[in-house]
Amino acid sequence: MGRFFRDTKKFRNYIVYAAKAALKNEVVDSYLNWVWWILEPFCFMLIYAFVFGVVFNTKEDYFPIFIYIGLTAWNFFSGTIKRSVRIVKRNKGIVSKVYLPKFVLNQTEILVYGFKMLISFALIVCMMVVFRLSPSIYLLNVIPLVFLLLLLSFGCMCILSHIGVFISDLNKVINILLRIVFYMSGIFYSIENRLGPTYPNLAVLFGKINPMAFIIQGLRNSIVYKQPISWQYLLMWYAIAIGLICIGVTLIYKNENTYVKVI
Repeated sequence: MGRFFRDTKKFRNYIVYAAKAALKNEVVDSYLNWVWWILEPFCFMLIYAFVFGVVFNTKEDYFPIFIYIGLTAWNFFSGTIKRSVRIVKRNKGIVSKVYLPKFVLNQTEILVYGFKMLISFALIVCMMVVFRLSPSIYLLNVIPLVFLLLLLSFGCMCILSHIGVFISDLNKVINILLRIVFYMSGIFYSIENRLGPTYPNLAVLFGKINPMAFIIQGLRNSIVYKQPISWQYLLMWYAIAIGLICIGVTLIYKNENTYVKVI
């Protein structure tokens, strides 16, 4: 892993430059520019709040911010995962001409989506003011939860970017799996309240064994409900995330010379 940290430091300027270029490119032909990064998840929040809060009569305190927190974390995770599957092939021009550790491409996407997530968290702060939610000491738990989200996403990205070089249809499989995980992660409902009373074992499976459900519920508890998080499961998922990163980075280093031949 020493080589990984040295390469990350070596290419840090490229990562920042590429992330800035990607962000500018997204809004170059848009009238609203970066406002879309807030407007899109906010509109989805309103849609889900109406459908599940009004039509399906979902009862959750502070339901709009409840959904928006879930969408903020999910958009980061799903966005980075989808981008990673074909990231080597999509950057064929760069990969085939200059040496670049392929995980650097994933780090660029992490920075791009991390910036968008930061904007969404700023809007969450505004929503806290609107709903008159005072901060508590548990708000500090947001830091390890977000860092876990970054590590977990990066680990999955490295593995998927490696596999995606050799399997062209992987993106279709990932889209299906992400849709399944989306509905299992409690984006617009509380796993504990909905499944806990009737199916306690299933609630534990969905809420703790599913990392996205664990992160989303932890963020809601820290920001909205002022409740502690499970440090046992947090440390467990940190270990898994670091393990995924080690596996992914090792695969990339061992096979990066093969990528150019395949693409």
